[in-house]
Amino acid sequence: MKPSDHVRCDGFPCTDITTARYAVPGIDLDPAKVKILMISEAPPPDASDDFYAPGEPFYLQTTLQAFDEAGVSVSSMDDLLRLGVYITTAVKCGKTGYGVSAQTIKNCSELLEKEMGLFPNIQAILLMGDVAIRAMNYIARRQIGKRIIPSGSTYKIRRKEYSYKGVRVFPSYLQTGKSFLIEKSKRAMIAEDIQAALALLD
Repeated sequence: MKPSDHVRCDGFPCTDITTARYAVPGIDLDPAKVKILMISEAPPPDASDDFYAPGEPFYLQTTLQAFDEAGVSVSSMDDLLRLGVYITTAVKCGKTGYGVSAQTIKNCSELLEKEMGLFPNIQAILLMGDVAIRAMNYIARRQIGKRIIPSGSTYKIRRKEYSYKGVRVFPSYLQTGKSFLIEKSKRAMIAEDIQAALALLD
């Protein structure tokens, strides 16, 4: 099964993105083997840096480093998939500015919701950064009538337990790009969140 065959944007209604960088993972995988959903922010400006790009894409390298700092020895996307980790983005098109509007996150959350529905055995969801957290809350409002992650600084809320339809949800920090390499305190918290998610697996 390829997620890109099942998740498509109709009409591209958002105004603060570049459709040239529209990306839904096109890898072929067994959806039943996915146990952890890691939701990042948006595709990188350069397609060669994307998680599933060939070679050593930058977004994958910082993600692999995050797992390494969590005590998990992985060196490729295949290693992550064998662990049961599937990585995607909350926003499916590249950003044109630093941030993303609430409307864009809401629009894309409908695509993310469809994508999440492809995986029947999810046991943990890692929300990597504010955009992923907001997207998850939009999905929760539609599905269960309320947000699941409260407002507030991530470092203040991340140690509490949250769930969505019986699945543990971890609000965390963005694990991609240069900011990850610079902010050591956030890297430590990301490592803790990855460890906690992996500890839930059967």
